[in-house]
Amino acid sequence: MHIPDGYLGPITFILLYIVMIPIWLYAGYWVQKSLRSRQVPYLALAAAFSFVIMMFNVPVPGGSSGHAVGSALVAIILGPWAAVVTTSVALLIQCLLFGDGGVTAFGANCFNMGVVIPFVGYYAYKLISGNSPITSNLRIAAAAIAGYVGLSVAAGVAGFEMGMQPILEHTAEGVPLYMPYGLNVTIPAMLIEHMVFFSFVEAIVTALAFAYIARNSPEIIFDYKQENEKKTDAGKGAATA
Repeated sequence: MHIPDGYLGPITFILLYIVMIPIWLYAGYWVQKSLRSRQVPYLALAAAFSFVIMMFNVPVPGGSSGHAVGSALVAIILGPWAAVVTTSVALLIQCLLFGDGGVTAFGANCFNMGVVIPFVGYYAYKLISGNSPITSNLRIAAAAIAGYVGLSVAAGVAGFEMGMQPILEHTAEGVPLYMPYGLNVTIPAMLIEHMVFFSFVEAIVTALAFAYIARNSPEIIFDYKQENEKKTDAGKGAATA
């Protein structure tokens, strides 16, 4: 999933930086405003978790790599905007200190892994879990599906970004200036590797971690807070009536 330098042209990587700037600003504002003090230390743990799990990557034909990310889990536990922050921090450290993902492609990598995965994963989880209890098996299954779907969609998006380069950036003779492979190579390469293996790893990790947290510390889960607030409001309404 990490796109290195030299694979995306200026049209793509500048556009994705422009897209990410307001997202980063709002994510920081949201975290400061919405997370309870008890949840704040988990931001650092979530960033460390994403950093570690993303270090186990395998090269994928077409110019990127395949690995689990952990963003869907963070989105489910702390909220998708918190996942934007934690994943971006992990990607920045990997980019600057380990050369894993390029500086020019940092905005693209943050968009793919820090926006697409958290929001696709979180809303897939919400759609499937509905109003079921936090500790129910349905929630665990929803978390697993969220991890799988989020990573798979992000892999397809990364493949699309790379595969568009020969169309967007080329010489007058049509020679690609950056990524040399088209959509017919990059999208299948990213999707197949992830949907067959890495997305299953993401699903298993997400489900196991969610099950443990839901049964031992459900009060830190983003949905748990929202459910309690709804119950409190409903109780106040009944008392007033």
